[in-house]
Amino acid sequence: MKQDTQQSRSLGRGLAALLLILSTTAGSASAQELARPRKPKAPGIEVTVNAEMTGAGIVSSGVTLPPVPPVTGSRKNPVPSWGKPLPYPVVIADRRNNRLIQIAPDKSIIWEFASPGLKIYRGNEDVNFSPDGKLLAVSEEDNFDVHIVDYEKKLLTWTYGTPDFRGKAPGFLNYPDDAHLLADGKFITADIRNCRVLIIDPKDNSVATQWGTPGKCRHNPPHELGHPNGATPLENGDILVTEITGSWISRITREGKVLWSVKAPNIRYPSDAFMTVDGKQVIVADFWKPGRIVIFDPATRKISWEYFVKEGEKMLDHSSIARELPDTGDIFVVDDLRDRVLVIDRKTKEFIWQYGVTDTKGHKPGYLFYPDGFDIDVFRDWKAALGKR
Repeated sequence: MKQDTQQSRSLGRGLAALLLILSTTAGSASAQELARPRKPKAPGIEVTVNAEMTGAGIVSSGVTLPPVPPVTGSRKNPVPSWGKPLPYPVVIADRRNNRLIQIAPDKSIIWEFASPGLKIYRGNEDVNFSPDGKLLAVSEEDNFDVHIVDYEKKLLTWTYGTPDFRGKAPGFLNYPDDAHLLADGKFITADIRNCRVLIIDPKDNSVATQWGTPGKCRHNPPHELGHPNGATPLENGDILVTEITGSWISRITREGKVLWSVKAPNIRYPSDAFMTVDGKQVIVADFWKPGRIVIFDPATRKISWEYFVKEGEKMLDHSSIARELPDTGDIFVVDDLRDRVLVIDRKTKEFIWQYGVTDTKGHKPGYLFYPDGFDIDVFRDWKAALGKR
C-alpha cells in the first residue's frame, strides 16, 4: 500500500532499531512465545531497520480504559448505532505509534493495544475484526509479518512471517498488506512485493491458497497479480483483490474463479478496495497527493460518488482506506500523511468528524501518528456500556 512513501520519510528519531521490550500486560510473555514465528525452511534477506520503521517506540495514551462489553452484535446484526456523525466506535491501526487504538464516536479512548516488543510487533498498518468480533487480524508491511491479536485479552497470539527478514519461501513475506480472518478461521493477506495473495491456516502455518506468482508481477488473476495491496473478504466468501499496477480490482471466488476484473476509474494508486454496504458498488481510496475517493459500479465503471480536493485543509494526502459507514452511508477515511481519520458527509462532502490533529504527530489523547487502517466495531454495545444516550 505504502511501499514508495515510507522509506523516504525519515523521522530523525534516534530509537534503537532492534529494541525488544516486553509488554507490561499480564501474560504477555507466554503470548509472545505463542506468537513467535516458527523457524523458516529457507533463509530470507535481512533488512535494515531505520528510525522511521520503529516510529515513536512503545507508547500509550495513558488513559484509564473502561471494561470491555461482551459481543452481542455481528456484521449482519450490529449493535445499536450512535447515529451521526460516527455510528460505531472504530479500531485504528496507529502505525508509527506501534499501537492499535479504539475511539468512540464521542472521541473517548475505550481500548488500546501497545506493542509488546518492537522487534516482533511494530508498524501495524491494517487491522480488521474476525467474523465473530473476538480477534483482530493485523498486517505489518515493513516488519514483514502478520499477526492475530486477542481483543479481550489484549494478547498477541499468532504471527506469520519473520521480523526483519523479507523473502518468498515458506515462513517469509515481503511487504504484506491487508489482513483479514475468514469465516473458516484462515488468515488472508496481500503480499505486495511477492505479487501474491496468501490464505494461511494458523493451525499449522500451512498455505492453503496462493494467488499470484513471485517475480511475475502483472495482471492475470488469479495466476499472476500486479503488486496486490488489498484482499477483502465479502459476505458470501468471495475475495475483492486490489492491484496497484494498472489500478485493477477483481472479484474472485475462494476456488479462484474471476467473476469480474475492472480498472478503478480516476485512481492512480488504488488502496484496499471494499464493497459498499449494499454490496453493489466498489469504494476505493487513491493513495496519492492529493488523495481521492471513488465509488463506482464495477459493471459499468460509472462513478456514483467522488471526493477530490486539490489543496488546503480538506485535501487528502495518501489516504489509504475509505469505507462506507453502516447506518448513515457517510464515508470514513484514513488520511495517513495528515495524521488524522475523518468522516465525510455523503451529501455535503464536508468533514463532520475528525480524530487526530491535522499535520501533527503525537500519541496523547486526540493525536495519531501515521494512522493507516481501521475497522468498525459493530460487535459490542459500547454506547450502553458507557452510559451514552
